Amino acid sequence: MKKKVLATLLPVALASAFGNGAMAQEAAAAAAGNGDVPANVDAANTVVVTGFRSSLQKALNLKAQAIGVRDSIVAEDIGKFPESNVAESLQRVPGIILNRDESSAEGQRISIRGLPTEYSVTTLNGAPVNTTSTGSIGSAARGFNYDVFASELFGRVDFYKSPLAELPEGGMGGVVDLQSPRPFDNPKGAVRYSVTAAYNTMSKKTDPAGFALYSNTWGNWGFLIGGAHSKAVNNRSGFEATGGYNSSARGSKNPPLGNFAMQLDYDDPRANLSGYTRDQVDNALLPRIYRFYGSSNDRTRDGLVSSLQYKDGTLNVSLDTMYSRLKNSRDELYYGILIRNSKTTNPAAAPGTAGHNGLVPIDVHIDPGSNLLTGTFGNTSYSSGVTYSEDETRFGYVSLNGNWKATDKLALTAQVSANSSKAQSYQDTLSGQIFGITSTIDYGSDHVYPSLSSTSDYLNPANYAGFGIGTGLTRETDRGRQGRLVADLDYNLWGDWTGHLRTGLVYVDTEKGVNKRNATSDMTTKLNSLGNAGMRQGMVFDLPISNLDMGAGWPHKFGTFTRDYTYSTFDPLAYNTEATFTPAQSFTATEKVTSGFVQSDFKGEVLGHGLRLNAGVRYSRTELDIDNFKKTGSGNTYQPNQEHGSYSNVLPAVSSALDLTDDLMWRASFGKTISRASLSIIAAQTVVPNPFDNSATAGNPNLRPQQSKNFDTSLEYYFRRGSLLSAAYFRKVLTDATVSSTTQTTFGALGLPDTAMGAIFYLPDGHVDPNMPMTLRTYSNAGRQVLKGYELSYQQDFDFLPAPFKGFGALASYTHIDPFNSQRWITNAGKEIEVNSVPKYAYSTTAYYENGPWAVRFSYNYKGRSLHSDNPKNNGDDLIRWRAARGYLDGNISYKINDNLELRLDALNLSNTLSYDYFEDATGQYGSGKKTRMDYAKYDGRTIKIGLRGKL
Repeated sequence: MKKKVLATLLPVALASAFGNGAMAQEAAAAAAGNGDVPANVDAANTVVVTGFRSSLQKALNLKAQAIGVRDSIVAEDIGKFPESNVAESLQRVPGIILNRDESSAEGQRISIRGLPTEYSVTTLNGAPVNTTSTGSIGSAARGFNYDVFASELFGRVDFYKSPLAELPEGGMGGVVDLQSPRPFDNPKGAVRYSVTAAYNTMSKKTDPAGFALYSNTWGNWGFLIGGAHSKAVNNRSGFEATGGYNSSARGSKNPPLGNFAMQLDYDDPRANLSGYTRDQVDNALLPRIYRFYGSSNDRTRDGLVSSLQYKDGTLNVSLDTMYSRLKNSRDELYYGILIRNSKTTNPAAAPGTAGHNGLVPIDVHIDPGSNLLTGTFGNTSYSSGVTYSEDETRFGYVSLNGNWKATDKLALTAQVSANSSKAQSYQDTLSGQIFGITSTIDYGSDHVYPSLSSTSDYLNPANYAGFGIGTGLTRETDRGRQGRLVADLDYNLWGDWTGHLRTGLVYVDTEKGVNKRNATSDMTTKLNSLGNAGMRQGMVFDLPISNLDMGAGWPHKFGTFTRDYTYSTFDPLAYNTEATFTPAQSFTATEKVTSGFVQSDFKGEVLGHGLRLNAGVRYSRTELDIDNFKKTGSGNTYQPNQEHGSYSNVLPAVSSALDLTDDLMWRASFGKTISRASLSIIAAQTVVPNPFDNSATAGNPNLRPQQSKNFDTSLEYYFRRGSLLSAAYFRKVLTDATVSSTTQTTFGALGLPDTAMGAIFYLPDGHVDPNMPMTLRTYSNAGRQVLKGYELSYQQDFDFLPAPFKGFGALASYTHIDPFNSQRWITNAGKEIEVNSVPKYAYSTTAYYENGPWAVRFSYNYKGRSLHSDNPKNNGDDLIRWRAARGYLDGNISYKINDNLELRLDALNLSNTLSYDYFEDATGQYGSGKKTRMDYAKYDGRTIKIGLRGKL
């Protein structure tokens, strides 16, 4: 009831601000940059206003001035970035699809025009940077996790979709340049601050955040320093199938048809088909695990930015630094019935244990719409588990930049920078089971909080046995060094044509290291020494995570373990020492890229129409050195191994912008780009990415970079000041694309130690069954792919309306991507299904009102469904695993108490969006599965922030 009241009252409260009076807007001449722009956004004709509208106008000016396709997001003022998370700001840009962190629900990575997240390059003040956090630590994926940084540390973000010779290679999707603030951005000097309290409706906790920035100039010198701190506790809850659905008929095949093996036990005397045929029950679907999930994620982020700057008429030098630390403590709790890898081969074994764990249908029901099998089952294993994790990322950056205007026409720019990212993640998973019980499961109408009941006493520690432990520690480090020297020369051509030549040399030296340790074997020895009696003494029956939304269908008390007990008994730092190093999953890779580029802008008129051109070429030479470990002999012995590779690329690029009228612009660009494959699939040997999923990957050090020929064209109509209507078409032809293929094998054939798998896969003897089915994914360069789509964008400032309505404004964008996937999805009957590895469409809408002391803004961002990366092709079960479509509604209100102080209310995820995967029956026989065959269905709750933002 509280959630419903809050969901109703908050939008009403936010909307009530629209009835307030008008305020005369501050007006002044402005120029967002140099260069010709359409008449409606020319610097001489632009009226600058304050707040969110001001940032939109500045961004629009920058977009219009660019020759290629570029979008920008500009801070409302120094230290006042429009959104609390940079990645969440970027999703306003057409073609950007946001990927959220699964623990905190914050925006984390971006996908550009249908390409995976690692197909974009992020630079900080022009220098390439990499960093990782939380769930992606150890994945060795290229890319950038934006949640590491507070948004207040940045002054502007430029996003380049079309290639330019001056831009770093490697961004097949695009290049995102984050720009930190400098003191001469605001030569008058400023002291900015904000204090905020955030309340999450799931965790029911209030957490603080604060930011302060000082900037000033003295003659030719300036200094800026700012710091940010935030803390947030976010709870999640829902249902997990943990990897799919399967049937007894398909799961009993060898290898199984589907993601896991299972076989119902029809030989048990209790077996009863409840009036169904054997064939119907055999083919009905059960989830891999039927369980409730709840978590609490405690996140702390600290950031620091500084800049020392000297600036006169010919020289501009700055020393810029940035530091950030993100800490994440995550408590996860789950309990339910284990269905994967269950069948009865030895009825003499203890019921519920390995060899005698086939589920017995006693009183079952098959839902005709979804083909789900529910009801009462004998011989089930009830499992209660917890995972306690600690993640931390520390990022540091320093850059020395200089620009010298040697003459009126010649300028030299130089930069040397260094950045470092050190991320560490460790965790313990501790579980216990109640074997051989009779359980009843039922989805009812709610597949997020279905029900589970049994005759067992969950509060009796004597019922618990089959205790298991799993642990691991991963370190992922990124190091970067960059040097750049660029010359800019203005020159005159024939008639009124002018040119601007830019040429430069760039050297980038990056290193990524992954170090994995796994002490599960040693911890299992400790657990076995404690025995069942010792483990039972450590159990508690009041849940260690409070405020979980569990629904009425689950027991709210059961045996489990606290964080204090788990870490004090099985200290992950004490156990995961260097002696537990896992060589198959660890490596160091160094890339040294030397590049040179030359490009020129040309500006003039053709038949009375303004024309701007950019043409250039970039040459890059890449040297790759890999230090990893290779398996030798028939045992689990690994020896140090080295691989070396090198390649060169020539990357031409041409862009143009033609003023068809004073208000209408046509753009077109063509260029060649590359993207390097993830280092996790280049440098590592055979790896189990997720120890709780029975799939592995095998690296390929001979993978070549993917290449893409890109074509972009757009029409942009600047029909009023602060207004834009545009349509764009893009087409990318990819060659040497990295494609994956899967084969079915067994765990024993992989040659990996038992510690590669999580505790849920361990037999009672402490080992993993060598015959356990595994899916092995390998990668290669193959074929040609075409990615194409279109983008629509709209932005308008309604300043022409009479008061008080003139404060309204709106912006919206829509991206459509034609179906695109690395593999064909073929049903068992041979029919090809149209799938897309990224959302086929995404859109963003924002409505705002700024007038008088009040400002209000609502934003809704939506992305369609996309194929889950773990199920790129048919596994034999005819089930397509989709990541469901989802949309997020955010809003904020601010009230300007005076010129120096503002009261602000932010509401995040007002929609309380359910994020989930689902399994669609490709044959169409059993419905879509959107609201039935769910997996990882979670609610994050709403977050309400209230605070003050001011200046001195």
